[in-house]
Amino acid sequence: MGIRGLMSFVEDHSNEFFTDVKLRDTKIIVDGYALFHRLYFNSNLELRYGGDYDSFTDVVQKFFESLFACKICPYVVLDGGCDISDKKLNTLKDRAREKIQMAHSLSVGGGGYVCPLLIREVFIQVLIKLQVCFVQCFSEADRDIMTLANHWNCPVLSSDSDFCIFDLKSGFCPLNGFQWRSVNTIKGTRDCYIPAKCFFLDALCCHFGNMNKTLLPLFAVLCGNDHVNLPVMETFLSKVRLPLGAANSKGRRHHRVLGLLNWLSRFADPTEALDSVLNHLPKKRRGTVKELLCRSMEEYLQAQGRIQDFFQHGAYTCPDTWNPGLPPWVLEALARGQLSPFISDALVLRRTILHTQVENMQRPNAHRISLPIRQVIYGLLVNAPPHVRNVAWDALPPQPPTFSEVERINKNIKTSIVHAVELPKDHSDLSKLTELSLASRQMLLLETLKVKQSLLDPVPAALKLPVAVSCYWVQHTEATLKLHHLQALLLGMLLGPLRAMVSSPEEKAGQGGGAETLYEELQRVKAPPGTWLDLDTAHVFCQWQCCLQMGLYLNQLLSTPLPEPDLTRLYSGSLVHGLCRQLLTSASVESLLRLCPEAQQLYENLFNATRSCAPAELFLPKVKLNSKRRKQKKSGISWSENRVGTTLNARSWHEGSNRFELLMVETLENEEAPELE
Repeated sequence: MGIRGLMSFVEDHSNEFFTDVKLRDTKIIVDGYALFHRLYFNSNLELRYGGDYDSFTDVVQKFFESLFACKICPYVVLDGGCDISDKKLNTLKDRAREKIQMAHSLSVGGGGYVCPLLIREVFIQVLIKLQVCFVQCFSEADRDIMTLANHWNCPVLSSDSDFCIFDLKSGFCPLNGFQWRSVNTIKGTRDCYIPAKCFFLDALCCHFGNMNKTLLPLFAVLCGNDHVNLPVMETFLSKVRLPLGAANSKGRRHHRVLGLLNWLSRFADPTEALDSVLNHLPKKRRGTVKELLCRSMEEYLQAQGRIQDFFQHGAYTCPDTWNPGLPPWVLEALARGQLSPFISDALVLRRTILHTQVENMQRPNAHRISLPIRQVIYGLLVNAPPHVRNVAWDALPPQPPTFSEVERINKNIKTSIVHAVELPKDHSDLSKLTELSLASRQMLLLETLKVKQSLLDPVPAALKLPVAVSCYWVQHTEATLKLHHLQALLLGMLLGPLRAMVSSPEEKAGQGGGAETLYEELQRVKAPPGTWLDLDTAHVFCQWQCCLQMGLYLNQLLSTPLPEPDLTRLYSGSLVHGLCRQLLTSASVESLLRLCPEAQQLYENLFNATRSCAPAELFLPKVKLNSKRRKQKKSGISWSENRVGTTLNARSWHEGSNRFELLMVETLENEEAPELE
């Protein structure tokens, strides 16, 4: 949720509403959605290349290490899917349109904020590695966060202005005032603390004449939040005279917020205030508006579910708005983050939203490539128990099972109808899906990805799913796929194994065979900030991420017949884009991998598996370079020197001591990468 203008209003009056605190030795309830957005967008991470998940992982680890150093025990609460009312659909569609515009801006060199596609999954994996307690709610998390914080009498960490409305016993700490990078030590002790600002509702109410706290939910819905955006509210606001109080420049900036709070402070309780609101509206609209406002105000009441039960017993139930009729294993997997909100939306609403990436807006959206995988997912979900189907489906006339997808078309959104795949009878009961044999579940996964088990045998367990997805990708890609794209992607997958090698005792003893050298060189080849973006290359890798996302979701729904891969080091957008540039010009895979024979063998296993599924055109002989490129090579002008701002720093690239000079040995003179239309 979020209330228009409220956060900037309270921040402009920070001296009145906030208290400086030194956080240490306490529990804290963390809004997971707000946190991973904040950490990605405020850590100077690249936004155009589809996600530097390795760098993001490092930031998340440092964040929680700061908390641990101060004996702050975090409990992370993540949003789930939409509830059965689907009341936020219009808001979600508006946000989808905004993301498309920002993604387009980023793709042409402008600004914007678009989260990488797999950031949620990466964030959850980091939480698991760090043993941070977390739960994924069945729908929006705000009320559960408030309920848990009050149960444990601890503060909330978020950036959502709704927490200025909730009556929190220990207050609300906004993320932008939470100085986790500046851990301090108490004088004369070894105890550490994090400087923070904490908002208390009492301070706000005191500022407005000790107004009744119970009036604030009405303020939220009148001011406008994610659930209420009625044109009739503008009628009310145009008729009532909102007192501004001392109308300085800040007051004029927040006319609506300040006016509504001053106006509401005159009333003793919400009933009296609501009656006054309705009196300003046409009589024929009052009943409908009153019902909507009352229902929306309930969003600020304590949640009925006991989320603390999850942290104490590993399970909890949510008896209010969310559907209680799902199989127990599905509910448990959702709460543990082992199934995505995408699955619950598809299951409960028969509707999903496909998030736009920084891709080529002139091409069909990148999610089109993974449609066959989604159709299999839908085929598994369409056979939910009857008491689940009755909620939204049984009112429909008999027809082939369909799902709605909100997707990008050009620079706007549209809703497409997708048919689920009809699956064998032994897959027809969602409640018994986990009872299928491992072989049966694995067969369905691999058949969907169009890859044979034998191809994956030489591949390490942790990379079997990414390689299977890559086999699917090379068979289905709709964009211009070139050999160097595949090579760069597979080289990028070496980052995680190389990091493990570097940490091994053999490598530390100097017997690791060059893993550390290769790892460092891969870090150096990353495309620097500000480098121009090749849209076709970006689109190809966006398609791969879409395939991986749906491959992950299908694998999770089938109870992981293939091991879940470590996403934190699997894909680095800056790295694969940087590798693409080097492979196009002066580098070869072979010269790079000579630094580490173990990595070379692993790469060959990955490449051979995907090569067997790729179209033959991908490996056709390369065409001649144009005369201009040949002249550049003959005259000794390097690609990095000739194209300003498009590759690594020329000095570090060409220094004689730089071992990456090996990449310059096997130049592909007179050759250009082939392409697959």
